[in-house]
Amino acid sequence: MIYFVVRRLAAAVVTLLVLLTLALFLMRAAPGGPLDRERSLPPGIEAALVAQYRLDAPLWQQYLDYLGAVLRGDLGPSFQYEGYRVSELIAAGLPVSLLLGALALVCSLLVGGCAGIIAAVRRGGVLDRIVSVTVLAGMSVPGFVVAPLLILLFALTLDVLPAGGWSGDARELVLPVITLALPQLAVVARLLRAELIEVLDSPHVLAARGRGLPQWRVLLYHALPPALIPVISYLGPAAAGLVTGSVVVEQIFGIPGIGRYFVQGALNRDYTLVLGVVLLYGVLIVSSNLIVDALYGVLDPRVRHA
Repeated sequence: MIYFVVRRLAAAVVTLLVLLTLALFLMRAAPGGPLDRERSLPPGIEAALVAQYRLDAPLWQQYLDYLGAVLRGDLGPSFQYEGYRVSELIAAGLPVSLLLGALALVCSLLVGGCAGIIAAVRRGGVLDRIVSVTVLAGMSVPGFVVAPLLILLFALTLDVLPAGGWSGDARELVLPVITLALPQLAVVARLLRAELIEVLDSPHVLAARGRGLPQWRVLLYHALPPALIPVISYLGPAAAGLVTGSVVVEQIFGIPGIGRYFVQGALNRDYTLVLGVVLLYGVLIVSSNLIVDALYGVLDPRVRHA
């Protein structure tokens, strides 16, 4: 067990290093720079800023300096937001993005799980067809299309929900959470339906029915746990995808999460801000996958014994 944990942690560190290296060199390969302005700076001021941020050093030296700073827990200053460290900006925006992602994930699991169970139990029926069509639509329509349609319907036409903003009103969360949850909800419903149909015909479930157990008990205790394994496998990338997917949603709804910082940082070549957000996203993805691996043994004893 200890060997497994050490091996996975080592792989996670290597993955983050490769991710950070690719992001840094791709950012530096893009045209423009963090000191570009609509109005050019005086040569003396620009030279002083270049020296202050060590942009005059060779790229390999900047790379090593940045890695050393990251190992010390310093993500550097922001080029765009003067007077702020990247860690301060992330600390301000991360709770908002995590709140949106957590609510969307819970909504995806609850609604998508119920839809998948209903479709599997009533396979071939009207409810199964309705769920299948809804799942296909949810997986096909991207978030940047869903968000304006929800704003048009619920904010402008019906006037029951705000179109965006972040003033502390809980209603402002409804449309962003729905936008984030719809694609994940569709995938959860599809995965659970397909796996549950297969498990319901397996020998151990048929044996449980043969013992005269109630249908709800057979479904809850014998069929659902193994059927949840593909869903659990998907939760790792889904959880990280909900946070990273909030980039577009936060821009559309005007929510001050790290997604907006990432977009603005990329547009303004704020190297340290973009790299800090990329590193954070990488940590979230790796951590989510590690948690999912640990959950395998809880749901399937065969994995635990292996």
